[in-house]
Formats: sequence, C-alpha cells, structure tokens
Amino acid sequence: MVAVTARSLARLDSDVTLSQYRALVSLVSLGPQRTSDLAQELGVATSTATRLADRLVGKGLVVRTQRRDDLRATWIGLTCDGKALLGQAMKLRRAEIRALLRSLPTGERNGRGVTTVLNAFAEVANEPTEEDWWNRWQRCDQSASSHESLVDPQRGKALR
Repeated sequence: MVAVTARSLARLDSDVTLSQYRALVSLVSLGPQRTSDLAQELGVATSTATRLADRLVGKGLVVRTQRRDDLRATWIGLTCDGKALLGQAMKLRRAEIRALLRSLPTGERNGRGVTTVLNAFAEVANEPTEEDWWNRWQRCDQSASSHESLVDPQRGKALR
C-alpha cells in the first residue's frame, strides 16, 4: 500500500513525502492537533513533527495557530490547498487500488474475500471506513477555521 500511495503522490507532482502525507491524513482524521499530539500520532519526536510542520507550512498545506486560552501550545491544521491535495491523492490511490483488485483472477476478487480482508485490516489498524474518512475530509477545513479562539502566532491577532 505504501507503493500505491507513493505513486499517487508522484502523479500529483506535489513534492510531498510519505511522512508529510501521513501527517496530512492525520489532520483530516483527527482534526487540528497540537504539535506534540501530532508527533505522538506519527510515532516521532516532537522536534521531528515541528520540522515536518515547518515544511508543510512552507508548502502552504498546513497552518499553525494558537488558542487564546493557551498560547504555549501550537496547533496545526490543514489549509484549503492541503485539503485539496489530500483529496486528489486519495482519489488517485483509491482508483489504483480498484485497478489492482480488478487485475485479480475473478474467483479471488468476487464475493466477500478481498473486501472482508481489506475492511478487517482497516479496522485493526484503527482506520476510518472510506465513507467516514470522506465525511471527515469534508469537515476538516471547517474545524480548522471555526475556532474563534485561534490566533496567528506570528501576529498575535485573531484569525477570524
């Protein structure tokens, strides 16, 4: 599956690494996150998540914000460009997976076999269903921009 994802990103010519892609997916699945929480989700050190976020901010795919009630923590959320890129990558990825499944012999792809295994795999990996993922994807920019208590850490002013 990693190769499928890598090919999808390459087709977009996005200059997004697999690690950065994982962070973007996490931001869709869980919404805006503190840097330390993103690091934990990705299984990396906080400093690594900070550098990863630096690169994504530089590419315009995420934005850093702070909440007025806790200026110590930095929150990371998707931008519209980040959301669009991730949506395109997921569509390409799903299309390639469908094509791969169609290449299986008919007897192996029919029935519940492949679907059951893929759904079970997603469940044990604690991944959302496809429908749930796209619902989260639709809402992700709303959750990032709907916090009236968020401030731009560079300017110290409210974002909205």
